[in-house]
Amino acid sequence: MSKAEAKKICIVVSSLGGGGAERSSALLSEILFHLGYDVHIVSVLDKIDYPFKGQLLNLGALKSKDDSRLGRLKRLKVFKRYLQTHNFDYIIDNRTRIGWFKEFVISKWVYTSQKTIYCVRSYNTDMYINPSRFLGKWLYNSAFKIVTVSEAISEKLKLEYGFENLEVIHNPIVDEVEILGSKSEITESFIIFYGRLEDKVKNISLLLNAYSRSELPKANMKLKILGKGNDKALLIQKSEELQINDHVEFLGFSPDPFSLVQAAYFTVLTSHYEGFPRVLVESLALGTPVVSVDCKSGPSEIVIHEHNGLLVENHNEEVLVNAMNRMLKDKDLYLHCKSNAKTSVAKFSKEAIGSQWQTLLK
Repeated sequence: MSKAEAKKICIVVSSLGGGGAERSSALLSEILFHLGYDVHIVSVLDKIDYPFKGQLLNLGALKSKDDSRLGRLKRLKVFKRYLQTHNFDYIIDNRTRIGWFKEFVISKWVYTSQKTIYCVRSYNTDMYINPSRFLGKWLYNSAFKIVTVSEAISEKLKLEYGFENLEVIHNPIVDEVEILGSKSEITESFIIFYGRLEDKVKNISLLLNAYSRSELPKANMKLKILGKGNDKALLIQKSEELQINDHVEFLGFSPDPFSLVQAAYFTVLTSHYEGFPRVLVESLALGTPVVSVDCKSGPSEIVIHEHNGLLVENHNEEVLVNAMNRMLKDKDLYLHCKSNAKTSVAKFSKEAIGSQWQTLLK
């Protein structure tokens, strides 16, 4: 696609740092840029951790200077003027969208519905679509498309709102995963969790409880926890109460955790809910098997039980303990899952996901 023919795409994000949804947005900018699109990114917050491609309008920098009511109105006008000036072919809105009046202003005054693609990146759809069926349909039914990152989210929105303008496009694998992962020289034995330290979402308490009851601490198989969040102090305290603090390491947030992920024995996910968890596809792309609860949504579309990892009933501490012990003790099972890990997520490559976006944007 030549520059003269390139369609102009504006990706609107809450930020470009902190979590999997933000990383996916940054990666989408790279995918579309390399496909020849003229990519622009508008970030609501001044938080830019992940690499991206295209021109950036950082509304967050304006917010840090003036977050008054008048300042918010000025930012909204800057945003609208930017969209009008560039006359984008499509707007891809990756933000969480809470507050019906604010979203009414954006969807009906700032955006042009025929050009707008709204992304829903969590099974907790209230963060993206107004929970009122009437308001949800009124705000988003006329959008060009609503893109969900899992089949389960799409089914939920169709059932609850009757949307017909739905499309499923999964999160892609980051190319840098294999590059950074290949540099790993770590030799110690450990399992890994990485993500936001928010227990009401990630349910890290379940992980700590199950780990403490498993045979992993006795086998000197440590638990490394990467991430930051409001519950870090509580989780450290819990590990002390469970008397596993000598085996649990809280390492903080890293924008490129891949060398650790590649070196891990397996990656574990215990969330109450997800969208399409990057930690699972990234781990498998590095050849690291996974143990995941079968939460809504995503894990069942990624994990093939006893093929590339173990998928267990959610909120069931006993089955999670057993799964951890199986991966530790059953070497044939473990090696089987490890050998299948990379090939099992080939369908989520940047090329495959980019092709889906290219078809949609045509």
